[in-house]
Amino acid sequence: MAALAGLAVLMGAGAVGCSAASGTSTSRGVGTFLDQTHRPPKVASCVVTEKLIPTCGAWWGIAPDVFSGRRPLQSVETAERRMGRRADIVHVYHRGDELFPTPQERAIAQGPRLLLVNWKPAPDRSWAQVARGDVDDRIDALAGYITRTFPSRFFLTIHHEPEDDVRSGAGFSATDYVAMYRHVVSRLRARGVQNAVTVMTYMGAPNWASKPWFESLYPGDDVVDWVAIDPYADSQVSDFAGMVNKTRPEYPKWPGFYRWMQGRFPGKPIMIAEWGAFERSGSPRFKRDFYLSVARQIDDYPQIKALVYFDSPVAPRGDTRFDTTPGGGRAFAELGREPEFTGTRVPTR
Repeated sequence: MAALAGLAVLMGAGAVGCSAASGTSTSRGVGTFLDQTHRPPKVASCVVTEKLIPTCGAWWGIAPDVFSGRRPLQSVETAERRMGRRADIVHVYHRGDELFPTPQERAIAQGPRLLLVNWKPAPDRSWAQVARGDVDDRIDALAGYITRTFPSRFFLTIHHEPEDDVRSGAGFSATDYVAMYRHVVSRLRARGVQNAVTVMTYMGAPNWASKPWFESLYPGDDVVDWVAIDPYADSQVSDFAGMVNKTRPEYPKWPGFYRWMQGRFPGKPIMIAEWGAFERSGSPRFKRDFYLSVARQIDDYPQIKALVYFDSPVAPRGDTRFDTTPGGGRAFAELGREPEFTGTRVPTR
């Protein structure tokens, strides 16, 4: 309960738009944060905070056509036709000295849509090297590009899923990760990038959470606005609850990521920055049933404020496209129209 109260206080500060009407907002509006009903929200009561937290429900997002090579705007528009609605968030990926948002990504944002930019600043350097300034020219060039071309707010995650890159020596310790993340965010901010809402993205896997260095990966509240995980419905997951709160018998002390985040980050919104259901050859209805479970269970996880689907025919462990079966496509489209994901409008700036 303390965790939910903390988030409600955070969401109430700095909201953009008119304030929530007591007793009339949707199941996760500021005024009725713990109300579990599905009443459609009154649009005027649903606002967006400075940190892009929707006060009613959660953002509905997608990483469309990943690994296909198609142009981003085409991929987004195709995905939206397939799911029958506009995405609130579009997840895009960049590495090294690439400048963003690109012209295509700026066109996507005109939707209006929110960009979630996933940036690995230096795949050619160690975290320790980045932290000591070896790629400052790259960071400065990006800062200048953003301030010149893109005034709107956007989500920015720095080197997502660091767990499987941690190793002893060579500048890739958990401490090095923290130093790298802090250096990148601080330098961007110092050079005028005030519109980036920062996200720390974990893998969401119990085996990494059991490592002795795991708790040391967090860069700090002053440089992290949202926390995120990238869980997938693998062979050991049967429903949404099992995905966002994965546990394993071999790690009996791990409570599940959502439970851990509630305790560790009681005042921060949680983003599911990537999620997906893989094909199961022996269970042709699995995707349909999984999406139906999201609709049933999402109200049990009120700290989740964004759900961003990873839609790819060639994801590393299989096909995550949501509409590979008619039942799956219908269930996903219906999920996207739930009041939980339609309560707050995307800001235009």
